[in-house]
This record gives sequence, structure tokens and C-alpha cells, in this order.
Amino acid sequence: MKLYDFCRSSAAFRVRIALNLKGLSAEREFIHLRRNDQSTPEYLAVNPQGLVPALVDEGETLIQSLAIIEYLDETHGEPPLLPGHPADRARVRALAQIVACDIHPIDNLRVLRYLSKEFGQDEKGIERWFNHWIAEGFRAFEALIADNEQTGEFCHGDTPGLADICLYPQVVNSQRYSLDLSPYPTLKRIFDTCSKLPAFIKARPENQPDAE
Repeated sequence: MKLYDFCRSSAAFRVRIALNLKGLSAEREFIHLRRNDQSTPEYLAVNPQGLVPALVDEGETLIQSLAIIEYLDETHGEPPLLPGHPADRARVRALAQIVACDIHPIDNLRVLRYLSKEFGQDEKGIERWFNHWIAEGFRAFEALIADNEQTGEFCHGDTPGLADICLYPQVVNSQRYSLDLSPYPTLKRIFDTCSKLPAFIKARPENQPDAE
């Protein structure tokens, strides 16, 4: 198994957490996004999107973090990252997608670069954009997990799963511009719980071989 990774990519961060929770290891190849390694012909041959992560396993190349994580869950069932009941799985996927589909895509590096270069936004403008979209997503996320009987120590029940895997890196990202988390007490509590687990700690950007 080989993971194309970058320490500061929150999508790759998700896959690192999933691998750690599953007790799996992968050979690592680091794609430095700020140096545009993702645009080289060699990497585009791996992932034509020019994004990380990509995972190669048994001759198959997989892209998109949620697809990779569900693949890992289907091929290495323990511990499960999705609950057994269809409605519960839908709830967990919806929470995960608030982050992975609605917050992250418009706050990632290529969008922030475009705002700076094409629209002339300075650092304060970038900060307003960045925090606005995280706050919008976190507001909905908090409403869905607060006072919900399916919420336990984690987003769904008392074991970490797909929703927590997506939430944790986004909260870490929110610290970039010191977003106030006080409006999201349930979200913050779950983040603090995850922060005590080795699988999450080991996956943090500062703990990667390519940390900078």
C-alpha cells in the first residue's frame, strides 16, 4: 500500500487517521503542494486531478479521501468507521460531507491562491473568506450533533468514525486564523476527545516526516 501525501493537506490528514484507526501502514510519497509537485507529469499520471491523497493498493489507484476511507472500511472491516444501520450510515456520511464537500473545497490551497492572485485579496481578505465558510459549516454541524441522542463521545456513538475523521482536520485548519469555537461546544468537545487518541495525534501535520 502506498499513500501519496502532504502533511498540510486536510484530505490526506483524513486518510492518515483512517489508516491509523485500522492499524494499517503505507509507504509514503510526499507531494509538496506549495511547491507544485502535484502539477508534475509524474504525479498527474497517478492522479489527473493533481490533488492528494492518492492511495495505491493491490495495483489499484484510488483518489478522493472519502472514497479511499470507505474502501479501507470495506477491505479492512475492524474497527468499522460507518455504523451498521442504513439511516445511521446516511447520518454519518452527511456529517462527513458537510466538511469534505461544503467547507473544505472552497477553503483549500488552490482556492486561496486564486483569491489572492486573481482577485487581489490580501491576508485579511483571505482570513475573512476562510473563517466565514468554516463557521457556516460548523454552525450546521453543531446543530446536527448537539442534543442528538445518536451523538455520544464522538459524532455518532462512542467510537470514532468517518464523521470524526473529517471533523478533526477541519478544526485543526480552523486554528490557522484562530476561529472562535465557542459557538460550537459539542463539536469542540468531540475534537478534544479525538485529540487524546493516538490515531489522531499521530496523523497531525506536525507529526509527519514532511512536516514544515
